[in-house]
Amino acid sequence: MATVISLETDRLILRQWQDEDREPFAQMNADIEVMKYFPRCLSRLQSDAMLQRCRDLIAERGWGFWAVEKKATGQFIGLVGLHQLVDEFPFSPCVEVGWRLSRPYWGQGYATEAGRESLRFAFQTLQLPSVVSFTSLVNQPSQAVMQRLGMMDTQENLLHPKIEAGHWLSEHVLYRISCL
Repeated sequence: MATVISLETDRLILRQWQDEDREPFAQMNADIEVMKYFPRCLSRLQSDAMLQRCRDLIAERGWGFWAVEKKATGQFIGLVGLHQLVDEFPFSPCVEVGWRLSRPYWGQGYATEAGRESLRFAFQTLQLPSVVSFTSLVNQPSQAVMQRLGMMDTQENLLHPKIEAGHWLSEHVLYRISCL
């Protein structure tokens, strides 16, 4: 077991998952707007399994996709963090930065703020040479976050291996950053 890392920004805490996160996480994963650029919403069972995987990976490595809460209220707002991709993609192995926030917290800069802190950790603490992020070609909001984080479009579009070819979400863009 690794030492579990928590990160803080001016407005947010990125922390290990708690049992109290299960309900708001499941609600977020069942929201059709939140999951618009994913193949499907998650059932409660799938959401709980994802939360447990996130929790286990953080316990194992100390870092991962953290639960995010607002400092001022303690309110769970989503997940942001880092994930190690071993062999799923042509650009693996690598570490990705990613995010998913509940709808009431969109448009307030939280994904960018937490993403920037995750990248700071990736480069300063983990000493990674680069970090990637990817999303479907049509997911302009996530691409905008990637750009605000200073990530560059690699122009290496790919078909997501877990999404059926020809599906409207199958083509993905790949962004990369090598330092902050």
